[in-house]
Amino acid sequence: MSGLFDDFRSEFSKPNNTLVQIILVNTVVFLLLLLAKIGFMMAENQGMYYLIRQQIMIPGNIQAFLYKPWTLFTYFFAHDDIFHILYNMLFLYWFGRLIDEYLGNRRLVGLYFMGGVAGGLLYLAIYNTVPYFQSQSDTALMLGASGAAYAVAVGAATLLPNYTFHLLLLGAVRIKYIVFFFIILSFAQTAGANAGGHLAHLGGAFLGFAYVKLLQNGTDIGRPIYWVMESWSNLVRPKPPVRVSYRQRSSAGTTATSYAAGSSSTSVNTPDQDEVDTILDKISRSGYESLTREEKQKLFRASQRNS
Repeated sequence: MSGLFDDFRSEFSKPNNTLVQIILVNTVVFLLLLLAKIGFMMAENQGMYYLIRQQIMIPGNIQAFLYKPWTLFTYFFAHDDIFHILYNMLFLYWFGRLIDEYLGNRRLVGLYFMGGVAGGLLYLAIYNTVPYFQSQSDTALMLGASGAAYAVAVGAATLLPNYTFHLLLLGAVRIKYIVFFFIILSFAQTAGANAGGHLAHLGGAFLGFAYVKLLQNGTDIGRPIYWVMESWSNLVRPKPPVRVSYRQRSSAGTTATSYAAGSSSTSVNTPDQDEVDTILDKISRSGYESLTREEKQKLFRASQRNS
């Protein structure tokens, strides 16, 4: 068991591992809810389990939501069914790899959070304004990362519409067609038994499309989330050691001491035209898949500069 915890901890200490970390957080929350469900069922106290779950799920009624505003963020990290979390995490992994490679870890997290929030807000808006849903709002509750996962999927399809996935029985299919199929499927079920979840899908999908389109035009709406992430990281991250260097002044015979704090940067600089040409030559020889993570991000930055 200690080895399992060590492996889990190591995943959070690895750099550029955000996608796996998001999936692990969802998995841990699911397992905790599962243990609580089984434990309270054996104790014949299911009411306590439902009370705990209600503190995580986002309610459809706006007045109930105002008493639990944190559920706008907690609901998209929680799942109650193994097939639900399996579907969402696979969806997130397949498309999240593309966002991670081309836009980086920070933007992947931003897109996930904004997609989840957008899905929750659309869910609240529809359930409190459309007559068909208003009659159900008092009992409506929602959980699951579907809206956040759809934001990542649509973002990837908007960024790389002609990228192909090799599907069983179907062969190579461009991701824009895969994502379009799932959006139509969700829209068709917005009046079904799980209408709230499918509304969240559409909210996340719209956010993913808008985010990438704005980013391609030079506007990054995820900056407030990045700021929160960096502020939190600075609080929990140990400060780098101070490097002290000594320089001898031969003319005066005195010693001057200078101090410099160590720092590191994971950002990718905007490439010059020579770098872009080199990357394009590599694509023509070996295809997009041959590019490194840094080359993909440089190519995207160059496209922003030229747009």
